[in-house]
Amino acid sequence: MKNYIDLIDQTIEFPTLEFNIDQDNELLFNNVPLMDIIQQYGTPLKITYLPKVGEHIENAKRMFKNAIKKYNYKGNYTYCYCTKSSHFKFIVEEVLSHNVHIETSSAFDISIIRDLYRENKLSKSTYILCNGYKLPLYTQYISELINEGFNCIPILDNLKEIDFYDKFVTTETVNLGIRIATDEEPDFAFYTSRLGLRYSDVMDLYKNKIQNSERYKLKMLHFFINTGIKDSAYYWSELSRFIYKYCELKKVCPELDSIDLGGGLPIQTSLQFNYDYQAMIDEIVESISWICNKSNVPVPNLFTEFGSYTVGESGAVLYEIIDQKLQNDKELWYMINGSFITQLPDSWGMNQKYIMLPVNNWGSPYQKVNLGGLTCDSMDFYNTEAHSSDLYLPIFEEGQERQFVGFFHTGAYQESLGGYGGIQHCLIPAPKHVIVDRLENGTITTRLFADEQGKEGMMTILGYGEKDDKDEKVFILSQDDMTLAENLSLVEQ
Repeated sequence: MKNYIDLIDQTIEFPTLEFNIDQDNELLFNNVPLMDIIQQYGTPLKITYLPKVGEHIENAKRMFKNAIKKYNYKGNYTYCYCTKSSHFKFIVEEVLSHNVHIETSSAFDISIIRDLYRENKLSKSTYILCNGYKLPLYTQYISELINEGFNCIPILDNLKEIDFYDKFVTTETVNLGIRIATDEEPDFAFYTSRLGLRYSDVMDLYKNKIQNSERYKLKMLHFFINTGIKDSAYYWSELSRFIYKYCELKKVCPELDSIDLGGGLPIQTSLQFNYDYQAMIDEIVESISWICNKSNVPVPNLFTEFGSYTVGESGAVLYEIIDQKLQNDKELWYMINGSFITQLPDSWGMNQKYIMLPVNNWGSPYQKVNLGGLTCDSMDFYNTEAHSSDLYLPIFEEGQERQFVGFFHTGAYQESLGGYGGIQHCLIPAPKHVIVDRLENGTITTRLFADEQGKEGMMTILGYGEKDDKDEKVFILSQDDMTLAENLSLVEQ
């Protein structure tokens, strides 16, 4: 029987820039020996390889620079990071170290902004693009940033949002953006996105509340589609429609000078991944330039807010196979010491496929398997790859060998969707999290960001254990004499 390395060699081109094996047939991830990290920290284990974040940021900057030069594009390019992809401080600080800007989606993002400002990680000149449907506390915090001189641009998501800034913003000038609701893909449950303004409402909002205002300046239009940046008729149709709307507005709004293309550059979810990033960016820049020239208006400055693309490929989750179970005489299960539902929720909720590879035993024969998680839910499993309907892993002998597996490019959204540090299905604890970095001389460094979630934290969240009555706070709020914004502010305090 052939060995696992033979299977990989006949299936894909291996090694890749990211993946290789050493002389012991053990996996290297960005030339990081994963077995060394497992031996030091154990499993289950989440790791973040920080240099990957900067690599992707610089790649995107370079590709847009190339496209701008190629088509003699007269606008500038600005890279923003979509914080909701990963709010962790070590991620956001690494992002900001590459001279990029920030896109937010909630009130508590603003608290993060303030913390970073106090530590001189960002300045008041840093672009802060505030997206999302905004509750009163969010708009209140945005107003405070604007009043204090931050380069904060609220992206209007509905017709009433601007009324809040009328009441609470005190500066002479407020730069605004408008998100336009795109049509969804034909097979989606709804025709138009619930986020943003209808195309038919954009001009009316501008003329009625912005055009004649001495305070408001419409600086940006925002574009985003859920499927991301793909070479499809749907994407190009929606982008063209959006650019024509920009041109229409630009003719009556001289202050409008920027568009936000949103996020959507894909990440590698299979070793057979094939996506020409430069060609797509070239086509985007060329299309915008062509439509603007045809409409006889200046091209806009370009913003993007890449989230998954920024952090996705920096992440990995490592497990140990703790048992083998043969069911129905034909279904072989490898049981992991973790859970897909709680620790990789996209694999469960969206059937997302990640790059899955054994960490060791690449020189051993392989067999078809299913991977099972620890929860009692029947959906806690992983049994296919993005490029294959089957899953194969090395054969190993229980009690003699240990088998470890890794899931790669898991760095975006999994902690927030899984409820990091909270209560997980069947009380499966959040695993350890290790940050991997590399010094200028190439030396690999690791540090433990968080240990495995413990019993005490779970018990406290669930209300068990002894409490001191004086630690409890009760707020009695009256809707009759308080605004909703004041209520939210009081609760937070």
